[in-house]
Amino acid sequence: MKKIDYKWTALILLWIACFLQQGMRQIFPPLASSIGGEFGADAAFRGSVMGIFTLVYALSVPFSGMAGDFLSRKKIVIFSLAVFSLGVLGAGWSSGILGIMLLYGGVNGFGQSFFYPATTSLVQQLHSDNKATALSILQLAIYSGIITFSFASGKMLDVCGDWRVPFKVFGFLGILWALVLIFSLRNTPLNVASAAKPAFSQALKAIFSKPSVVLLALGLGMQIFVDVGFKMWMPTYLEEAFPGMTKAAYGLNAVLWHYLGAFVGVMIASRISDKLVRNRPGIRMEMNIIGLLIGAPFIYWMAKAQSFDAICWAMGLFGFFRGVYDSNQFASIFDVVEPRYRASAMGMVLLFAFSFGAIAPYIMGVVKDNFGLSLAMLSLPVFFILGAVIILIARIFFHKRDYVG
Repeated sequence: MKKIDYKWTALILLWIACFLQQGMRQIFPPLASSIGGEFGADAAFRGSVMGIFTLVYALSVPFSGMAGDFLSRKKIVIFSLAVFSLGVLGAGWSSGILGIMLLYGGVNGFGQSFFYPATTSLVQQLHSDNKATALSILQLAIYSGIITFSFASGKMLDVCGDWRVPFKVFGFLGILWALVLIFSLRNTPLNVASAAKPAFSQALKAIFSKPSVVLLALGLGMQIFVDVGFKMWMPTYLEEAFPGMTKAAYGLNAVLWHYLGAFVGVMIASRISDKLVRNRPGIRMEMNIIGLLIGAPFIYWMAKAQSFDAICWAMGLFGFFRGVYDSNQFASIFDVVEPRYRASAMGMVLLFAFSFGAIAPYIMGVVKDNFGLSLAMLSLPVFFILGAVIILIARIFFHKRDYVG
């Protein structure tokens, strides 16, 4: 039997780690109403849990990005997985909403911030000849983790009657996988062309001298605002609109149709962009624009639909075009950043994007408390349209100058 190339072994190992990482982000939303009910927390307060997670993530991720350019990326990935798993595990023993904010929001957010810059830097180096496809496969771990954990968290609550169980179970699994990575993931140094470690000032200059990077960060911020707000509040939205279902059903349906659509979109769009990029270098930004612009009407339909089936269809089509965007969201950034600065660039881009996205759960919670959740959902397509316009400016005016491939 032919031995599997290590680059694919590494992708599998990192895929499972990413599955756990992203899944643990989705434990809280399906359980939020039960947790809020036990502790007497209103919607704005519940939204603050995910807001704190996102803000801590945003403030920490630039340092994690720089660390990915200077330190062992294997050690960073394992450190990240261990820390956020401990935060999630600890949240299972919380005696109040403030403890959940500290552990699930703060410790989990800090640990997760170190994961993606180092992981994507490793994957794009090992798969330089099929970059968008490899990163899109990794993207599927995000979708799978979110769907699985959203359903499983609700199901555990239905069966056990205790919202603490999912935190404990999934936190423990994350710690186990961190131990697996210690012995199975190799330390992969930067390639020869990128081996000279950049100075901090050089990295900042290389990143912020590229208008394309700044505009792509702004565009990603619009998408993250929608993503964080949608994932936090969609289980509650379904629970209020269609009472009588189980927590598992709310958790599953809130994300399943959306990410099934995204799965199809990301696989189709990544293959198209990988085939066309040699003759059309701007195709990755163009996929970003298409995904956001055409996805916006389906978010509006989702917020206005009255039947359960219509909402599911709208979420699926919103997901498909979100997948078109996701297929090239990081590959388009890598196209305009030199290889040795890519982890640093990811850190700076995610700092802005998640800082902006951090306000979404709280703002939508305030709107829900005062005007209802439907109005909060209706605001989301505006951010997709703004993101498309911002990236279009980058494509027209700056891509040719900034492109490095």
